[in-house]
Amino acid sequence: MNKTVLIAGLGLIGGSIAKAISNSNDHYTIGYDTNVKSSEYALANNIIDVQSYNFSQAARQADVIILAAPITETIQLMKELDQITFDHEVIVTDVASVKGSIIHTANELTNDKIIFIGGHPMAGSHKTGIQAAREHLFENAIYILTPTTRCASEKVGELKSVLKPTKSHFLILQPEEHDEMTSVISHFPHLIASSLVHQAKKWENKHEYLPELAAGGFRDITRIASSNPEMWQDIFYHNGSKMSHLLEDWIHEMTQLKKILEENDKDKMVTYLNTAKKYRDGLNKNKKGAIPSFYDLYVDIKDQPGALALVVQILAVKEINITNIQILEIRDGINGALRVSVPTKEAQVKSHKILQKHGYEVTIEE
Repeated sequence: MNKTVLIAGLGLIGGSIAKAISNSNDHYTIGYDTNVKSSEYALANNIIDVQSYNFSQAARQADVIILAAPITETIQLMKELDQITFDHEVIVTDVASVKGSIIHTANELTNDKIIFIGGHPMAGSHKTGIQAAREHLFENAIYILTPTTRCASEKVGELKSVLKPTKSHFLILQPEEHDEMTSVISHFPHLIASSLVHQAKKWENKHEYLPELAAGGFRDITRIASSNPEMWQDIFYHNGSKMSHLLEDWIHEMTQLKKILEENDKDKMVTYLNTAKKYRDGLNKNKKGAIPSFYDLYVDIKDQPGALALVVQILAVKEINITNIQILEIRDGINGALRVSVPTKEAQVKSHKILQKHGYEVTIEE
């Protein structure tokens, strides 16, 4: 059954959801954003069916409302919805990465026409804004739903049906367990990445060439520190207690690691590093998850035009699906390293043989 869907907040996440729903032609989408240029762009590029400058008016027309704003703004929009007189039931969901504050607000709503279901699509991009919206941003990603206690199961099914064009894998969680898990694998790593950048910045006062030496490893581990500071402050504000607890755990972990270093205990250090390697290498192999399955190959390529395209073409001809590709190191006039990720072990072995036959130096990551 076709529904009218209001997407409030047309940034990367809201825009990508809107694009997936609109392209399915199953539902009618209304776009709302306080940034008029964003909603105008969405309309001009067929990401939404119609734009609205009035949130309350658009909400009254909707069967499903997706709040795709920062957490604090989402809570404010929820309070505005609570004051609206609806002539029909409306499913309301959000996309926030912290569910505790959102569900707490949802449980305080008094409007009996509102059926709230917390949501968190666990995918993103280093790009921001409506221009970065992609129809397939959430394909094969985990989309977590946290229904309130008064939400009937059939309403969860209705929301899943509306979100089906995202091609996500839905997972039902309690708000508390969601926040604990996302704190560990998403929020806390951002804190650590930022702290590593601060450490490097301090050492630059002593070693002026330090930025030039900050190569692949440092860039990879600190990449997320380049994300939107205001957005992350909002996340930390609403998940502060868990961040503080994880910092305590981290400080204890670093104290133990410092002890191993100071004791120069080779066996303990090898065990420590090997345990980390095994756990990291085994993350979500052979199953869907927030961290997707991956099998990597490292390919030496020359610094010349078309070198990257040739590797991709060779694998494409053999129908190898590449899930990710990254240039690790290339400097003028010398060979570089290309990391190619494929979805299965079989594809990894096959790619290895194919590229070797074409004369490439290839290393497999087991």
